[in-house]
Amino acid sequence: MKKNRICELLGIKYPIIQGAMAWISEGNLAGNVSKAGGLGIIAGGGMPPEILREEIKRAKSITSNPFGVNLMLMMEHVEKQIDVCIEEGVKVVTTGAGNPGIYMEKLKAAGIKVIPVVSSVALAKRMEKIGADAVVAEGMEAGGHIGEITTMALAPQIAKAVSIPVIVAGGIASGEQFLAALALGGEAIQVGTIFIPAVECIAHENYKNSIIKAKDRSTVATGNYTGHPVRVIHNKFAKELLDLEKQGAPIEKLEELGRGKLRLAVVEGEVNLGSVMAGQVAAMVNEVATCEEIVNKLMRELGEAKENLLARMNSWN
Repeated sequence: MKKNRICELLGIKYPIIQGAMAWISEGNLAGNVSKAGGLGIIAGGGMPPEILREEIKRAKSITSNPFGVNLMLMMEHVEKQIDVCIEEGVKVVTTGAGNPGIYMEKLKAAGIKVIPVVSSVALAKRMEKIGADAVVAEGMEAGGHIGEITTMALAPQIAKAVSIPVIVAGGIASGEQFLAALALGGEAIQVGTIFIPAVECIAHENYKNSIIKAKDRSTVATGNYTGHPVRVIHNKFAKELLDLEKQGAPIEKLEELGRGKLRLAVVEGEVNLGSVMAGQVAAMVNEVATCEEIVNKLMRELGEAKENLLARMNSWN
C-alpha cells in the first residue's frame, strides 16, 4: 500500500478510514484505529469545543499516528471546533451537512487535509473544485444519515468524475467488499458499523449486541420523505417513525420524536425505544474484536479475496 494515494496523503499504513458515528466515535476508538494503521475519526458533531479538545487529547495519548475529526458544518459551534482542531494539530478533517468552502482556506493554511462526504457526482465535482483533498463516496447501504444512491452505482461514477482520491463507504465489512470498493475506483474504504462491537468502542453493550444479532433485513431507512433519510436497526422506535411517515405526519413531529434517541441507545442502552444506527452490513458483524484485529482482518481478507478472484479468472482460460 506504499503507493496508495490515500495512505500517502494521510500518512497512514492501511487505506482504512473509520467512519464518524455520533456518540460512538470518540477519542479512544479513533486513537486505537489509528494506532492499528488505519485512520480513526472523532465524530465532532454537536460536541462542545472543549469536549472535542478533550477527545483529541485522548486520541493523542493513545497514538502518535494521524487521526481525524468529522465536522457537521451546520452545527452552531463549528468555527470554534475548527479552531480547536487547528490548535491541537489535527491532520485530517472530514465534513458533512454543509459546504466546507468558506473554511477551506483556513483549514488548508493549517496543513489540514479536508475530505468531504458526498452522495452525488455533482457534489463530488464541486468539492474537488473548491480544493478538497479527497472525497468519501457514501452509498445508501451505510448506517445513519444516508443518500439515495447505492455504493455500487455511486462510487464508479464519482471515481470517473474527479481526479482526487475517492474513499468508498457504505456496505463494506469484509475483504471481498474491500476489493470491490477498489475495483469500483476507490483508493480506500470508510467503515463504521464494523467498529461498533470493538473492544475499545464506548457504545453500550446493548447497542453492540443489537449489531451482533442483526440479520440481513434488520435495518430500515427512516425519514425518506423528509429528504434526510437515516438507516437504523428496525425496532419499536423505527416502527413508530415509519408509521408516522405513512400517515404524512409533519416533519416537525418526526424531528421531535427522534430528538435524543441516538444518545438513548448508545449511552443508556435503550435499544427498543432508541435510534440504533447501523449499516446494512450489520448482519456480517458478529463478533467482538479489538480495533487492531478488525483492521488486520480486513487487510488479510483483502489479500485472500484478490487471490481467490485471480484464481477464478484464471480458471476461465
